[in-house]
Amino acid sequence: MTAVIELPRTATPVHRWRAFAVLAVAYFMTIVDLTIVNVALPTIGRKLHFSEANLQWIVTVYGVSFGGFLLLGGRAADLLGRRRVLMVGLAIFTVASLACGLATTDSFLIAMRGIQGLGAAIVLPAALSIVMNMFSEGAERNKALGIWGGIGASGATIGLIAGGVLTRYLGWEYIFYLNVPVGALAFLLAPRIVPESRLATTRRRFDLSGGITVTGGLLLFVYALSKAPQDGWASGRTIALLAGAAALIAAFLVIETRVEAPLMPLRIFRLRTLAGANAVGLLLGGSFFAFIFVGTLYMQQVLGYSALKTGLAWLAASLTSMAFAGLSQALVTRISAKLVMAIGMGLIGGGILWATQAPAHGHFWNDLAGPFFVAGAGTAFAFIPVSIAGLAGVREHEAGLASGLLNTSQQIGGAIGVAVASTVAASHFNALTRAGAAAPAALTGGFHWAMWVCGVVGLAAVPVTFLLIRRDELAKAAAAMAAPTAEAA
Repeated sequence: MTAVIELPRTATPVHRWRAFAVLAVAYFMTIVDLTIVNVALPTIGRKLHFSEANLQWIVTVYGVSFGGFLLLGGRAADLLGRRRVLMVGLAIFTVASLACGLATTDSFLIAMRGIQGLGAAIVLPAALSIVMNMFSEGAERNKALGIWGGIGASGATIGLIAGGVLTRYLGWEYIFYLNVPVGALAFLLAPRIVPESRLATTRRRFDLSGGITVTGGLLLFVYALSKAPQDGWASGRTIALLAGAAALIAAFLVIETRVEAPLMPLRIFRLRTLAGANAVGLLLGGSFFAFIFVGTLYMQQVLGYSALKTGLAWLAASLTSMAFAGLSQALVTRISAKLVMAIGMGLIGGGILWATQAPAHGHFWNDLAGPFFVAGAGTAFAFIPVSIAGLAGVREHEAGLASGLLNTSQQIGGAIGVAVASTVAASHFNALTRAGAAAPAALTGGFHWAMWVCGVVGLAAVPVTFLLIRRDELAKAAAAMAAPTAEAA
């Protein structure tokens, strides 16, 4: 027998929004760290003697660890207490951030980035499930989720700007040191401001085997992709690694059908809109996060931009995303989250494909500003409805599961997208170099191919949205948003 201990809804709105502010800061910190290292990658590579092939692991190991442990983090939050688990995650994330800044070798930094991703995987579902329990379904919750989605949409690009400024004026280490005071402050404020909630159950079971198999399978898959350009796609090693990854992921699915308390109960995908939102979230991460990675390397390695200039260039996407966040929420209220989601993914895919025309001697305003503006607007129109659709109709006691699943899709999509884009760029660069092309032209050609892949992935989300997202399953949330209070409006 399982019962739900809900947060006291008698708390004043001021207190709820004060707690929301602390949770939003914690969430923002984890999202920023997805991209804050991107503009510092060449600097970190030189200082710690990274090989070109291993440099992507600074980004991908965080994403895989983040996404791989999100479901386990959500389950732990529901059973052990959401505020308690949130504080554990904040402690892990903050200490790992400090260790990343102190790293002196490539292997140590990669390991600490993995632990940092684990901390983020604990923080995020706990924070979002607390938000879900603090606000009743309706206009006020949708307002909170709208702000939450806006943070996700802007956090990735703001991370690039912050990374450029910190790398230029203080050093790459400070992109990690920045998390230490922020994480410590959130840790201290949480027990004073954030209310506690959890599921009361006679038996607490954790699906550790499920967590290990899914994370191991994803890591092995990304590793196989990263090594394929050197080993060859048809080599025995590549085939063995891919087969091992497939076996682990298949084992995870089998485990989920047999354990008493599965990490990812497959029945939740009976909610077709939830399944569709996660599919779109996977493609969203695989397109936009990978585009950030590829675009950053193009600006630094081909155009010769500094870390600071690269970060400022991404300001075009960030400001556009923030500017359109309010319009996105209004359109979700007035028309349909489904249509807004499709528009957003179309803009992301189209903006990325537009960037493929940028030449080896390109200029920002002539070649990149337009694609950045279009893709940035797309993130505002995509992140917010995906967040709403992924949680619409979810029962309160499964809030941790649903929030973990949605963010797992986005982070895993981003990690796989970066690995695929990096592999495509490296493979085409090697082919052009062997054919006698100069380095700038070969690099540009490789990045163009990677952007084509990212753009097609983004556009693929449009038909997925129309096929899987159901208007009737969004009707309740849409009706609640159709007559918002003055404050929510």
